[in-house]
Amino acid sequence: MAEHAHNDVSEADPSVVSVSRRLQEDGAFVENFDAVVAEVPIAMSFNSISYAVMMATPCDLEDFIRGFAIGEGIVDSARAIFDIDIEFGDVGVAVNATVSNKTARRLKARRRSMAGPSGCGLCGIESIEHITREILRLQAANLPSQAALDKALSDMRHRQVVSQSTSGTHAAVWCDIDGNIVSLREDVGRHNALDKLIGWHSLKPADGFVLVSSRASYEMVAKAATAGIGVLAAVSAPTSMAIETARAANLKLIAFASNGRHALYS
Repeated sequence: MAEHAHNDVSEADPSVVSVSRRLQEDGAFVENFDAVVAEVPIAMSFNSISYAVMMATPCDLEDFIRGFAIGEGIVDSARAIFDIDIEFGDVGVAVNATVSNKTARRLKARRRSMAGPSGCGLCGIESIEHITREILRLQAANLPSQAALDKALSDMRHRQVVSQSTSGTHAAVWCDIDGNIVSLREDVGRHNALDKLIGWHSLKPADGFVLVSSRASYEMVAKAATAGIGVLAAVSAPTSMAIETARAANLKLIAFASNGRHALYS
């Protein structure tokens, strides 16, 4: 069994970890090193009140907590977050956002009670009643053309730096209406990547659409709609609840986006 190289969570190169491995190929064994995406616990707090521990890639953490707070409905906008403190430890990272006392009271309405794995969007919600939340109906947004989707898809693959090194991350990208990529965020978890992008967009709002390198689940649609994003395009399949939520919120939901082809569900 190959031994993992020692890895402290640090600010220097937080997204990729080098580990030793024993590779079998064509009947031969080779000892070498592999670049692996970092997955660590991120403890998120508001006014020093613990809210959730999410397994995520420890980069773009200010964007992460901003987008998480907006997508969860804890804050209405980035202006409601006054300060963000990040503390890197030996095991994980603690991220605390300072918000108003009024905003902090919203924690009780949608507080998470357990750790959320990187692939989970709803882990820790205390009851079924807390899953669905009121989402204001969006104004109709302009749909991107197939040409714009093709351009965004091609450029996204080239710009996924961590994924190129590790083959282990999802991406969420903000594109203008012509398909030019304005911003890209990566994470081991698809929900986390979208949170990070929402956090970026909350400080630099612009017209366009979101493209994600994953399926479109309920939580992905709910986060996007809560953040006021009118178009969500996914490279994989949608779920029934994602479609239902998108239609109720007037969000344009595109799935199975690929070169020369896409499907519109709402």
